[in-house]
This record gives sequence, structure tokens and C-alpha cells, in this order.
Amino acid sequence: MEKIKVVQYGCGKMSVYTMRYVFEKGAKIVGAFDIAEDVIGKDIGEIIGDNKKYKVKVQSAENFEKFLMENDVDAVIVTTMSLLADVGDALLTCAKCGVNAITTCEEAFFPQNSNPKLFKKIDELAIQNCCTICGSGYQDVFWGNLISVLAGATHKITKIKGKSSYNVEDYGIALAKAHGAGLSVEEFDKEVAAADRISDAERKKVINSGKYAPSYMWNVNGWLCSKLGLTVKSQTQECVPQIAKKAMKSRTLDMTIPKGACTGMSAVVTTSTKEGIVLETECIGKVYDSTEFDCNDWTIEGEPNTRVVIERPATVELTCASVVNRLPELLMAPPGYFTTEFMPENFYKQESLEKYLYCEEDECGCGCDDDCCCGHEHDDKKKGCKC
Repeated sequence: MEKIKVVQYGCGKMSVYTMRYVFEKGAKIVGAFDIAEDVIGKDIGEIIGDNKKYKVKVQSAENFEKFLMENDVDAVIVTTMSLLADVGDALLTCAKCGVNAITTCEEAFFPQNSNPKLFKKIDELAIQNCCTICGSGYQDVFWGNLISVLAGATHKITKIKGKSSYNVEDYGIALAKAHGAGLSVEEFDKEVAAADRISDAERKKVINSGKYAPSYMWNVNGWLCSKLGLTVKSQTQECVPQIAKKAMKSRTLDMTIPKGACTGMSAVVTTSTKEGIVLETECIGKVYDSTEFDCNDWTIEGEPNTRVVIERPATVELTCASVVNRLPELLMAPPGYFTTEFMPENFYKQESLEKYLYCEEDECGCGCDDDCCCGHEHDDKKKGCKC
């Protein structure tokens, strides 16, 4: 069975792990793309930092579509920005070329509740060209499936509370700026917080225009409600600045954040459902001082109450491993924009990734149940069935 062939789109901090994990899980990188001049032309071994020569050089993103059209590629991993609008062109290119794609873009985890227009556009193009697009990463496991599994051990739920923190220094300048790091309090209020001081009707209008900027938990709450069979009645978001108690150096922003300026933000999303269950989730992204560390803290209130706290999770590595472990499910999922609450729970892949694509009892080799699509004429380029 052939190894899964992957293209890396975005060769920054996250790709250091995604590319290494792809190789170590038995797949291979056949192409890599970026827009940064200081990265283009480098062998990916320089990005990974293992001193190996893989004979795959980073190309300009201008060549991305041509490469997909001319080469046999099973999947693209997109690790660039946090908003769907910012990764939209890359995902649309994948959909146009009929190539499966998975992204760490946080909004892409469940974009239908924040940018339905672009979500639908990508979905329709992916269906047309028989490929799958989805978002995954840290939230797929630690804010999504972990919580839904705990809910499965609960008799009655009244409220789900979540709180997660991360150091924006670990994810690059685009994410740090999106969190308001480095802004004055006045600038934060004008550029970030003010966007959510609107009515539900106004927010709906902005969402439908494709210009809404959701916090990460906005999409997570939508995913959880879909997974748990809950009907959203209302959802609000509030962004609160995190203030520097002393001057702090940010290597990502390449500046010293003055005392009293913003190191990032806390975003609280509250979702009410017709079933009476309330979701109150918070993510805190900021430049850490020397005493701070990542934490993931969730409580399910009801009968019984359950709390899970994970201190010092290696958020970057967990994000990248979640994406790479999702590749078999991506390749076997139905065509379209297929969000991961409809996929199996992400699980550890001990063997080479391609070995998880097919069931031995499945004569057609498409990886699905016999009564689903055996006999379907498959595209030989695809590792999974896309009926």
C-alpha cells in the first residue's frame, strides 16, 4: 500500500512539528509552500531542524495550484492563520484541485456559525471535485472530544464550563496581533472589544457578511452543540484585555510591551440552548510572563459534576499531532467541508498512517461499510472513498 502523500502549506512554527510527525507516522511530504522570501528555497529539513536533506524545497505559494494540478497529492496540511477568511484561498485552491485538506485554523474547526458564506462556497466546490476539507488541532481533542466523552458519562447536564490558556508567543505574529497583544487599552477597546458590543441582529448581519472575527470558543461551542445534539438559541462573545503588570519583551512581536498595555485577551463565549443547557467557555491568549503556563480546565455541571484539569499541556505539539493523526479520517470522509464532530474520535495511530485507511473485510478497499458504497467506481488517486 502506498504511503500517504502530503503537501505542507505554511512553513512557520507549526510546520516544524507537522512535517516531522508526517514522516514519523509513515507518510511523506511531497511539497511545501510559503509566502515568506526568507523561507522559500530552503530544504524542509532546515525547517524541521533535523539536519536531514529531504530533497523537498519550499516553493512560493504562487506555485501552489499548479503543483496540485500536476502532482499526485493525497492531502494538504494548512498551518497559517486563525480566521477562515485568511486561509480561504488556500482551502478553495485545494477544493478546486480535488485535493483533501486539513488546517489548524481555529475558525475552520466549525466555521458554519461564524462565516457561513465562505463555508458554503468551500463545501460546494469540494463536493463538486470529490475531496474533503476540515479543521482540526488542539480544540478537536481538548475542547471537543474530551468534553463530549465526559458528557457520555453524565446522567444530566445543566452547564458546561471551559477555560483554556495559551501563550501567543508560540503561534506566530498573526495570532498574537489577532489577540490584541501590544495594543494600548484604548486601541484594544476600539479594534477588538468594540466589535462585540452589538445586538444579536447586528452580529447575525456581520456573520452573514463574512466579516465576523470569532474567538476560538465561538466555533468550539458550535461544535459541541452539534456533537451533543443541542439546538443553539443564542450566543454572545465578550473580549477582555489582559494587562501587563510590568514591561514585557515579546520575541514574536519583536517589541517590549509597556506596563499597562495589552499582552493579549480573554474571550468569553456564552451559549444558551433550547434544551436548557448553557455553555460558558473562555480562552485566554496572551504573552506569558515567567510564572505562567498553559492550562485546560473544564467542568460539566449536573448529575454528577465532573471537572478535568490539564496543566502545562504541550499545546503546539498536541495541535500538530492531532492534525497528523486525523489524516486517515480526512481521506475517508465524505466530500465537502466535513467538520470533525461527524468523524470518529481522534485516536493514537501506532502504525503507518496508510494502514488505517482500509478495513480488511471491505472488498472494495474504500474503507467504508459494505452496504455503503461497495461497487462504487473510485478515483485511483484517492486513498479513501468519496462517494
